[in-house]
Amino acid sequence: MPTKPEVLMIGPYPAWDMEDLDARYVVHKLWEAADLDRLFEAHRDSIRAIATRGELGASADLMKRLPALEIVSCYGVGTDAIDLSHAKANGIRVTNTPGVLTADVADMAVALLLAVARKISQADRFVREGGWAKGSMPLVTRVSGKTVGIVGMGRVGAAVAKRLAAFDCEVAYFDVSGRADLPYEFVPDLAELARRTEFLIVTLAGGASTKGIVNASVFDALGPDGIFINVSRGSTVDEAALLRSLEAKAIKGAGIDVFWNEPNIDDRLKNLDNAVLQPHHASGTTETRRAMGKLVRDNLAAHFAGADLLTPVV
Repeated sequence: MPTKPEVLMIGPYPAWDMEDLDARYVVHKLWEAADLDRLFEAHRDSIRAIATRGELGASADLMKRLPALEIVSCYGVGTDAIDLSHAKANGIRVTNTPGVLTADVADMAVALLLAVARKISQADRFVREGGWAKGSMPLVTRVSGKTVGIVGMGRVGAAVAKRLAAFDCEVAYFDVSGRADLPYEFVPDLAELARRTEFLIVTLAGGASTKGIVNASVFDALGPDGIFINVSRGSTVDEAALLRSLEAKAIKGAGIDVFWNEPNIDDRLKNLDNAVLQPHHASGTTETRRAMGKLVRDNLAAHFAGADLLTPVV
């Protein structure tokens, strides 16, 4: 009977994925290992794959400890925590899970915008804590018909734009270049886009090229009537500048699904009454997570069968 391929898992997946992986492979669970050095010493020459999550990634140091490594399969779109340069230089394939989470992330961007603009969290507390019995809630901000700037017009950005177009919003966007296949206005200067729009939504990929791209000058341009939404990566935003802007009411509010130091986020964020916080959960629906896990598993299966990978990155 052929020996099952050995896979190192960096962090757990949902039970339905773990059951399938355990059936197909010899799975070494990094988070359960009492002695990491002993794990690597015992299996360094037999582990051929890494299964990871976007936020956990796979560093060059980790990959160097596995000389038989052939593939890193990532549960998530973002690969900024995976050392792609090292992988490419050493012939290690990398896959991710694009497409299957686009709709959910776009839905969350719109949900956060509505939650901030309409003060849904505050309204819930207002009812629960008896404020309604004492008087009317203060007026809030309309979303329909407003100007929206999208930072990053990839799959998610285009899906957000489509949803907000249905709200009769005027959409413009910033990216490395314009897209001829979309009807929205391309604005090559990010601060200028912020200046021209009331709502700014970030859907950029993470990584060195976008680190801190949304900075103090962007928040200054967005101004006191502006609402900021981030469903991309915490690294795309100068979080200190965002905090200063929120605390000073230099922008109206923010809806944030991703953070610089998640899950151990800056405590000042928790004290803000003009921010709605989410635990990096934009793709956190049963439907999407099942599809993500299947794509991870299908990529591993294709690799070990010698077939073409479904969603190669490297």
